[in-house]
Amino acid sequence: MGQRSQQRRAEETEEQRNSRLAVMAQRGQEGRAEETDEQRNSRLAVMAQRGQMRRGEATEEQKIADWQQWDNVASREEPKKQTNKEIADCQPCYNMQENAV
Repeated sequence: MGQRSQQRRAEETEEQRNSRLAVMAQRGQEGRAEETDEQRNSRLAVMAQRGQMRRGEATEEQKIADWQQWDNVASREEPKKQTNKEIADCQPCYNMQENAV
């Protein structure tokens, strides 16, 4: 981005910024409304490819953090399964106690 446009954007008010972004969004919507199915499919394919490239560029630290997060999720879910299993295992004992009374 040019130095002048950076300076202009640094000086614009929040209202001016919101107006500029609204105009940009409107133009994007109009462009998408006029595109053919082929153009749409092409645009979506490019977006998907860029996403795959970004994921491929993930740093080793990011990959480790992702694995740790999944490990944390799995460890939180495991106790629920154990609890349900324990309840199921104890159910016959509970029923026997009720019948004995």
